[in-house]
Amino acid sequence: MAAGPFLSLSRIGSVLVALFLLLVGASVATADENFEQGPLTIVTAKGKQHAFTVELALTPRQRSQGLMDRREMAADRGMLFDFGETRQVLMWMKNTYLPLDMLFIDGKGTIRTIRENAEPLSEAIIDSRVPVAYVLELNGGTVRKLGIRTGDTVESPVIGKVGGTP
Repeated sequence: MAAGPFLSLSRIGSVLVALFLLLVGASVATADENFEQGPLTIVTAKGKQHAFTVELALTPRQRSQGLMDRREMAADRGMLFDFGETRQVLMWMKNTYLPLDMLFIDGKGTIRTIRENAEPLSEAIIDSRVPVAYVLELNGGTVRKLGIRTGDTVESPVIGKVGGTP
């Protein structure tokens, strides 16, 4: 059968899926979500307290946008993602220009996993490795500078109240 000017049904389906993903990606990337802010404190096992002001990513659209397209963030700032449930979480750094430390937090506020200095603009998957309810993103190097470790506690009006379950 000779090839003609028409696309096969499977090819049309592939083109439509690609177009849909492109449009959805464009709308998410350009969606300037507004984020509420709130206080957050990390308490180390030695009792040292580190205070931050964090933006709250509470909705699916906010979690999708996260810190994408940001070029700077103050040292005492961050973003807290609330997933509304406890589960394994997968993150990535697509369209994120800042190196970030990611703290994966359970429903009680305990840091379960830490990923330091996630590579900007990478599409590599960053896995929580265990079920968590929250992810806290801080500037890369903050974890090392402040001596934050797994087992330390994160306190916030959001943690344990809005989404995560112990």
